[in-house]
Amino acid sequence: MTSPQRRVSARIAAIEPSATLEVDAKAKALKAQGRPVIGFGAGEPDFPTAPYIVEAAIAAARDQANHRYTPAAGLPQLRQAVAAKTLRDSGVEVPWQQVLITNGGKQAVYQAFATLLDPGDEALLPAPYWTTYPEAVRLAGGTPVPVFAGADQDYKVTVEQLDRALTPNTKLLVFVSPSNPTGAVYTPEETAQIGQWALDNGLWVVTDEIYEHLVYDDARFVSILSAVPGLADQCVVLNGVAKSFAMTGWRVGWMLGPRDVIGGATNLQSHLTSNVANVSQMAALAAVAGPLDVTYAMREAFDRRRRTIVSMLQAIDGVDCPVPKGAFYVYPCVKEILGRTIRGVTPTTSAQLANLLLDQAEVAVVPGEAFGPSGYLRLSYALSDTDLLAGTTRIQELLATSQ
Repeated sequence: MTSPQRRVSARIAAIEPSATLEVDAKAKALKAQGRPVIGFGAGEPDFPTAPYIVEAAIAAARDQANHRYTPAAGLPQLRQAVAAKTLRDSGVEVPWQQVLITNGGKQAVYQAFATLLDPGDEALLPAPYWTTYPEAVRLAGGTPVPVFAGADQDYKVTVEQLDRALTPNTKLLVFVSPSNPTGAVYTPEETAQIGQWALDNGLWVVTDEIYEHLVYDDARFVSILSAVPGLADQCVVLNGVAKSFAMTGWRVGWMLGPRDVIGGATNLQSHLTSNVANVSQMAALAAVAGPLDVTYAMREAFDRRRRTIVSMLQAIDGVDCPVPKGAFYVYPCVKEILGRTIRGVTPTTSAQLANLLLDQAEVAVVPGEAFGPSGYLRLSYALSDTDLLAGTTRIQELLATSQ
């Protein structure tokens, strides 16, 4: 008798669900049941997309040219605008023909790894990392190799750590600054050191720059390709409009890099999804070709919320919360909380602590297990000032009962 066939492929069955979206969905489901849950889970600006961007989409929807297929790589005018925006914001000059418009930043991540990695190739992944990176590496046949930097390092890896993780199978390094989930921002000097190390070792660099405009205090975003121009032939830059323009639902990202890699990724996309929705592309064109006033206004609000949540978390006994310099996340270390009894429950992992916060304080956070080792929580401060204050107060009050 033959054995039953597997219904879902081993490759797909091995994928872990997105922990951030899972937490957000659970919070929304509880709210729908009438529970006053405050969600710190989703990495999504709570601002509306700017009216001038929406109007560009409405005009595009009325144009019959946008009712048809367009080139798989994206509308030429948007690719040209992305190239111009990259030169303006990063000082990196790239021909527009080497820009590929993707269905959100996640598709750019997937296609970058799928285009670069073969089975057996290793990808160095500074941790804590965004939950999608290791899954996309595995889907491409590669092996993610986490390189962990804790709160004592402000969550930033060093060249020495990367060097210890290097093997003959290492093909690429993932570099993200500002970081999701930690908000860490590498200094220009640190960025240049890591870029030069990758160049010296013949590694590809896949750099995700989607939080480039959201930096605070004395932090300064510097593209690794700008810091080390010699990486031009072995670097893929990922970006999009989701975070800087409050356009998460419009699903427009991009990747840019060497001609052969972008060509291969375009071939993949031609079979995977073809072109991004034209109406969304025209909205993105209005965003990237326009001013950054909307972005700077959001950044001011995020900065205010950042300072509030950091001070409140730092006031909790047992919580170590480094000050994030970018994005819109805090990543407190809660190892000293674990093992304490809180209202009759003794969590020993950050996942258990997150469940306790949701059950007892009606606050949704993402546990560190989604991004690397246990012992940490990620909280997004991209929510209203009122909810942020109320939710963090609930966390303070619950953890104050720990013994």
